[in-house]
Amino acid sequence: MDFAAAKTVLDGIVQNVEKVIQGKEATIRRALTCWLAGGHVLFEDVPGTGKTMLARALSKSVGAKTRRVQFTPDLLPTDIIGSSIFSREKGTFVFHPGPLFTSVLLADELNRATPRTQSALLQAMAEGQCTAENQTFNLPQNFFVIATQNPVEQHGTFPLPEAQLDRFMMRIALGYPDPHHEKQVIRSQLLQHPIESLGATASEQQFEAVRELTRRVEVSDSALNYATTLVSATRDDFNIALGCSPRATIALIRSAQAMAVMSGETFVKPDSIKRVAPAVMEHRLVLTTKARLERLQSAQILGDILKKIPVPVR
Repeated sequence: MDFAAAKTVLDGIVQNVEKVIQGKEATIRRALTCWLAGGHVLFEDVPGTGKTMLARALSKSVGAKTRRVQFTPDLLPTDIIGSSIFSREKGTFVFHPGPLFTSVLLADELNRATPRTQSALLQAMAEGQCTAENQTFNLPQNFFVIATQNPVEQHGTFPLPEAQLDRFMMRIALGYPDPHHEKQVIRSQLLQHPIESLGATASEQQFEAVRELTRRVEVSDSALNYATTLVSATRDDFNIALGCSPRATIALIRSAQAMAVMSGETFVKPDSIKRVAPAVMEHRLVLTTKARLERLQSAQILGDILKKIPVPVR
């Protein structure tokens, strides 16, 4: 598959998802970029903005096997990973895989589960593997976690720890639709929800071929230097207690490679790194106590860093 064909496949997926999520093309492309780059995405927004529908539409557009887990305070790690059940026929315990063993895992309201259950996803998200019953299982090649969380100010939520947030390549907010698109959404659901008739525009094999192509996108020294400079700046800022990890640098480069493929280009533009930086870096920053008392926000501090560091021409 060449870059022109890859762009056609990805444009088809975006247009298909827009039948369900209207007026949010940029957000759809950002989420698809994350999947294409081999990462996982965290949607953080108030209830009812379409986070779950976007996740379902993306997976249906690729024909990927999808499992959904509704995270609640009483959910246990074995409810996600699976457990061994005694088989009379075999006379031994047999492991029964849980919903984690799928291509796309929709972790709905992740921050309503206890930290113990949240941590069950750490190995799967970082390594694409899962350990259960002293055995290690490989997850599907296209394994992708789409997690949603409500703002921590809501009742009954457990804030995600820094180690878990660092596993998410991007954190994205959908936001409310404008009045024009909100009316279109309502009209489209009067008889039947459009997600029910949504079909696949690409196969998992095609999508995997596009992902393979993404890894071959050229990354120049100037683009790599720009990414490392941005990450280093977060570690030196006096308002930030904990800056971005090397995983953030990798996420910046891979996201920019995916953006290049979505544009039909064969190399990474430093400007693409700047465009994905907020979604990739903001949720990884831990502010100092002084900064929090002064009501500073990660977005504001990162915005200042992006303004100070010039973008290379190429």
